[in-house]
Amino acid sequence: MDRKWLRTLNRISLPLQMAAVLIGYYIIEAISRHSLREAFIFVRERPLVYLYNAGLIFTTTLVVYLVRRRVFVRLLLCIFWMGLGIINGVLLAQRVTPFTGPDLHLITDALKIANRYLPMAGVAVVVALMGLVFAGLAWLFFKGPRYQGRLIYRLNLPLFLVALLAFAGATSLALEKRVLSNYFGNIAFAYEDYGFPYCLATTIFNTGIDCPPEYSEESIAGIEEGENKLKETKEDKLPNIIFLQLESFFDPSLVTYLELSQDPIPNFRRLMKEYSSGYYRVPSVGAGTANTEFETITGMSLRYFGPGEYPYKSILKETTCESTPFVLKKLGYSTHAIHNNEANFYGRRTVFPNLGFDTFTSEEYMEDEDEQNPLGWVRDRALVRPILDCLQSTEGSDYIYTISVQGHGDYPDEPILEDPKITVSGSATEEQNYKWEYYVNEIYEMDLFIQELIQALEDFGEPVVLVMYGDHLPTMGLEVEDMENRYLFQTQYVMWDNMGLKKKDENLASYQIAAELMNRLQIHEGNIFRYHQARRNTKNYQVDLEMLQYDILYGEQYVYKGRSPYLATKMRMGVYDATLDKVRPAPGLKESSYIMGTYFTPSSEVMINGEYIETNYLNPTTLLISDYVFQDMDKIQVVQRSNSSTRRALSSTRQRYYSVLKQGD
Repeated sequence: MDRKWLRTLNRISLPLQMAAVLIGYYIIEAISRHSLREAFIFVRERPLVYLYNAGLIFTTTLVVYLVRRRVFVRLLLCIFWMGLGIINGVLLAQRVTPFTGPDLHLITDALKIANRYLPMAGVAVVVALMGLVFAGLAWLFFKGPRYQGRLIYRLNLPLFLVALLAFAGATSLALEKRVLSNYFGNIAFAYEDYGFPYCLATTIFNTGIDCPPEYSEESIAGIEEGENKLKETKEDKLPNIIFLQLESFFDPSLVTYLELSQDPIPNFRRLMKEYSSGYYRVPSVGAGTANTEFETITGMSLRYFGPGEYPYKSILKETTCESTPFVLKKLGYSTHAIHNNEANFYGRRTVFPNLGFDTFTSEEYMEDEDEQNPLGWVRDRALVRPILDCLQSTEGSDYIYTISVQGHGDYPDEPILEDPKITVSGSATEEQNYKWEYYVNEIYEMDLFIQELIQALEDFGEPVVLVMYGDHLPTMGLEVEDMENRYLFQTQYVMWDNMGLKKKDENLASYQIAAELMNRLQIHEGNIFRYHQARRNTKNYQVDLEMLQYDILYGEQYVYKGRSPYLATKMRMGVYDATLDKVRPAPGLKESSYIMGTYFTPSSEVMINGEYIETNYLNPTTLLISDYVFQDMDKIQVVQRSNSSTRRALSSTRQRYYSVLKQGD
């Protein structure tokens, strides 16, 4: 009976395996969406996408028919796919961006994942469960059942290859019929629309820029010929250039159903009427700050990269890239980046040297980093002082790329503002009205910050151009029909200046704006920027742009005669180096001391003999430590620690002996 039963199971193993995959994939989507109901809605509304993703998983399980330890391999594949789904679910409980290909390096560092996304009790549970799983797998491998029939490889292997080819054909058909998409404007929405397995596989295997069919040295030379008509760069004194990327900032009056008690962006609206402005086409919706940033800084279009790819997490971790900072440095500019969020967000601390920045001032280097909004994001008014510090730190012209964070979601669906300046109505639900109310009051404060910054720049007295724009629409579930302008991939920009530049209104893409600004300032440098200046709105503009981007980042770099001239900068964190000057006893506080120096912030922490000491920030020149008695040979330094969960050291003062510091030399 046992043998008959086993033979029967073997005959129907294929449909049973498919049924198990259909159920297992439903569970994976439920984990990813944190809801069985949402997973059911996905299956009901997108049945073909559901079947495609189940087919993807099923195709990977066909490998079991090539081995004897079929129970072991099936269980291993189940753990693999379920494990990926659980990781995605955990990540989406902590952030907006789902689990993607660039995140895979975290798997090799389990402690890093655990520390970032789980409490210590959770870490212990995960480690224990992993130990049990590995022990169980080892037992199953050696002691588990094996297939006793004949393995006919000359039949099974060709059938397996046919299944792979059939699935590849199904993928092509699904893309052709638009059941799937190979462009992700918002990666979080793409995972919801096209399923976790497909999107994860796409972000793993479809990255970078494919080699264009006509790519050759002659083709690149032909592209360069079109730029020869440009004039030489103006040699006069060049103005300071500031880009201000405003988190989720746009004009909410463009939402057709919203009713606002007052205009939340009066200053930005006035500036648009008085200075050059227009719609700003961006590569993403609701998220993807780093990609709008990438396009604006480099002049490159994300259209030609892999779906949902973040170059900050892929190619820019490995190589330098032609950019506005690199190009302007050749003209004598000092280049600065500023962001009122932690330094390692989107890997900026690693990427910015490859984009040519001399300094990077993150929230860890801001005196007002504790000035936070109700969701814990640093308010944008904290950016005024760092921008002025950058301008004051050099005698020549400065390029400053500033990234705001105050308007960041996820927006609360309940009232958390005690006395909102602006009230909102018109949404389909009360919860959605609360989200909009929170959002518009945040951008109202951001609009006040814009006016404060412009006043500070006017008072500073040097020529300056300030380009301001929103990086993407807020995460509000907006649809095309909700927008007066009938487009989701755009915000608005304005170019303010104190030089009397002529007003010129036009709509621009984020990868075009730097070239346009440089053209107005008579700066014609950099291959990508000269290309935009010479070829925008001409035949084959996009085709040749793709080829040029491929040549610079992935090809033979014919445009540079075979070797890129750009070397990563030795970027300094913060504009000014902190100093450790002296140690003084704190009067009236037992075993407490003042650590005195310069450019301290709330992220400064005292290290003594290689160990961190609990530190209280008092002001930019004074820190307080308690419960420590110094010895003459103690080695002391002040470290700027990352505000991320890793708490890594970003920079530090030089190490000094207590015996010297107590003298206050």
